[in-house]
Amino acid sequence: MFMNRKTDYAIRILRGLLDGQRHAAAQLAASEEIPLAFAYKILKQLSNAGIVRLERGPGGGCMLQADLKQVTLYDLVVLMEGDADITACMSGTYDCEWRRTHGICKVHLNLCSLQQEINQKLQAKSLWAVLGKSN
Repeated sequence: MFMNRKTDYAIRILRGLLDGQRHAAAQLAASEEIPLAFAYKILKQLSNAGIVRLERGPGGGCMLQADLKQVTLYDLVVLMEGDADITACMSGTYDCEWRRTHGICKVHLNLCSLQQEINQKLQAKSLWAVLGKSN
């Protein structure tokens, strides 16, 4: 399922970095009420994706690198969670025993339709907009 704790924490971290300033990970974790161990892991993922820049050493810290108007909520969910599927059977590699036995599954078909709608909504919403910025 999408939008678990990691995605929530990532959104909070990005909110904390909106001012464009460099922040120490510990200060950011404290201000956004995120356990420090989680903050480090999430910052590393955001850095690997080019969303955040990390600088080590004295005077180091983290700051926004990407234009959040160009990064969608879908992008963040996939980065943090690995996929944006509402259920396991949305994955093309999922082996559904029920479908193997009974054939077409109307539940699966209905969920696929819903999954497409959700993906479109997530892809249409930039992180800039999610964070409450209008332009």
